[in-house]
Amino acid sequence: MAHAQNSVIITRPAAEVYAFLADGLNNPKWRPAVISIELVQGKVGEIGAEYRQQLKGPGGRPIAGDYRIISAEPGRRLEFVVTAGPARPKGDYLLEQTAEGPKVTFTLDFEPRGLMRLMGPMIQKTMEAEVGQLTALKAVLEQG
Repeated sequence: MAHAQNSVIITRPAAEVYAFLADGLNNPKWRPAVISIELVQGKVGEIGAEYRQQLKGPGGRPIAGDYRIISAEPGRRLEFVVTAGPARPKGDYLLEQTAEGPKVTFTLDFEPRGLMRLMGPMIQKTMEAEVGQLTALKAVLEQG
């Protein structure tokens, strides 16, 4: 199984951090691989919300990265599953309150099957880079 996790503390109110994460239309503000994104079903931040997302793939070619929110606990946890693209991990944002602000932990898990197992190291590297983007999220939110 491929697993990647990263945490940061963001000095903003937890409700504000959660709302920003729950609205997938904010993804291009902190995830440089996102080319485009649109809400295609449901309501922002609610279970069942589906986003159509294009990402920069190998060689800069666009690849699908559509996802659906599968669990939402405002101010605390947001879970999603990728529904289109070469790898389809499950993701989780967990917010835990600290004295400085919420500690945001971003986790990605993926169980490669079949020929996808051969791509395991590349998938792991991509997932680690993705959770590493929390530093960009922190910078965007703390700048205002």
